[in-house]
Amino acid sequence: MKIYSAPLSLVASTFKSPSENFDVAIAPDKPKDARPQTATNKSSSTGAVFSSTFITIFLAELGDKTQLSTLLMSAESQAPGVVFLGAATALITTSLLGVILGRWIASRLAPKTVEIAAGVSLLFISGMLLLDIIAA
Repeated sequence: MKIYSAPLSLVASTFKSPSENFDVAIAPDKPKDARPQTATNKSSSTGAVFSSTFITIFLAELGDKTQLSTLLMSAESQAPGVVFLGAATALITTSLLGVILGRWIASRLAPKTVEIAAGVSLLFISGMLLLDIIAA
């Protein structure tokens, strides 16, 4: 079921602008207070960013192959706590790499360029997943 919903999920996330939930990075030559104060800027609190990120990642990872692998390792192991720590550490590490890479890209490209590139990439991946489903 998750495999069939993946292309739809990717397409839906393609058309949702990141600036709808988060402050968009400002160009390096503009001071932070040069940003116009809008309702979006004021409402983008740490809690809102945290909860949005948590819900998005939680739903995306629910039932995926990583979770199934963790489930199998825990079932075969006599130490489920160690399996949890290993899986949690791996997820934290990959998330940290994503944050670092995302920050690096955001410092070098305009937000609109990143948004368009992400949209094109997600549409391409969605198309490939859809072709796999049709071919199966």
